Amino acid sequence: MKKKVVFVIAILLLLVGCGKMMDSPTKKVEAFLNKYQTNDKEVVDEFDTSLFEDQTLSDEQKDRYKQVMLNQYKNLKYKIKEEKIDGNKATVDAEIEVYDFNTALNNAYTYLDEHHDEFFVDEVLDAARFVDYKIEQLLNFKDKITYTITFNLTRDDSKSDWKLEELSEADLQKIHGIYKN
Repeated sequence: MKKKVVFVIAILLLLVGCGKMMDSPTKKVEAFLNKYQTNDKEVVDEFDTSLFEDQTLSDEQKDRYKQVMLNQYKNLKYKIKEEKIDGNKATVDAEIEVYDFNTALNNAYTYLDEHHDEFFVDEVLDAARFVDYKIEQLLNFKDKITYTITFNLTRDDSKSDWKLEELSEADLQKIHGIYKN
């Protein structure tokens, strides 16, 4: 009987301990990045909201651009490099690999400069035509780039959960593959 009680207590301690391990800073970062990889509803809804506000794109362009970005997110790869905890603050360095859309866009602008006649009518840029061209380039671009992001996390006390702080604009650009070095 004593063995059963000790065994049950050991299992309970293991489960409680594992539950807290699931709340490590690294696990929070992994969960955050996994939301991108799985096109989680929260990520898609946030993207849809920002896309809806863009009045420069047609509905078809918005749909195609959304396809580009959801594919970017789905193909995001990451490696956790280091976790540092200092009291109730932590940092997690992650190396991410994404499609290098910054290069794709730079290539599109170079092409625009070199093929002026394809996109200009009476010396006026046909913006819709150029947007279509850029989206097509993004859809077909397969070169990847690696960035490092330092995620900052905090918690109220040693018993509370870790909370991921909001990412900087530069770090979001890295996830989108449009960061300019």
